[in-house]
Amino acid sequence: MRLSIKQPGLAASVHEFHGTAGQSFGAFLSEGLSLNLYGEANDYVGKGLSGGSITIRASHNASKRGDVLAGNTVLYGATSGQLFIAGQVGERFAVRNSGAVAVVEGVGQHGCEYMTGGIAAILGPVGLNFGSGMTGGLAYVLRSEMENVLNREFVLAHELEEREESCLRALIEAHHQRTGSPHASRFLARRSLRNFVRIQPIHLQESLEGVWRAFSGGVRDPVSVPTPAVLSVPASSASQYA
Repeated sequence: MRLSIKQPGLAASVHEFHGTAGQSFGAFLSEGLSLNLYGEANDYVGKGLSGGSITIRASHNASKRGDVLAGNTVLYGATSGQLFIAGQVGERFAVRNSGAVAVVEGVGQHGCEYMTGGIAAILGPVGLNFGSGMTGGLAYVLRSEMENVLNREFVLAHELEEREESCLRALIEAHHQRTGSPHASRFLARRSLRNFVRIQPIHLQESLEGVWRAFSGGVRDPVSVPTPAVLSVPASSASQYA
């Protein structure tokens, strides 16, 4: 199966920002609104995100260095929408996220805590206690970063399936398109993304197809991904910008 990226056009209202954003940038942002920040932001970016789109980026060097471009508790209580950050974020990323889709390039401790839905792809370092209390949704992390950081009382690591890999590649392509991230470009240049693993709750209540359908239905500006075919669940593996 090959996924393509559609171009339905820009959101009804796109707002550009430069510099440093304070607390709660894009909080409760609704569908049809898109915020693009060239710079950095404080805590609670995308708090309660409700269908809108947030992009944060700085220079290419900021992504390469792994600069922190957003503070703690990013995407807290989000229900839908999309977030792309071409840099790292602080602690408690995507806490209680129930449906938003996000790509970031590193997270602090307690990432995806109490997450109940949505998709989070982390293209860099992962802090301790990842997935604590997670009961839904999916996260994708680098195999090299998952050792001794997962809260295995709640989550398991799985190998990617071929169809699932194509979905993840489409998501990273969307991240690259929105941010120009050289970090994302490096992954896209590889023939395989099997250096990523899927992190999911021990008792996933929804099919993988169902979770990825939320991505298909939730992305509005400027990319969307077709609903993938049904994915079967494999057995768990042991395993300052410038």
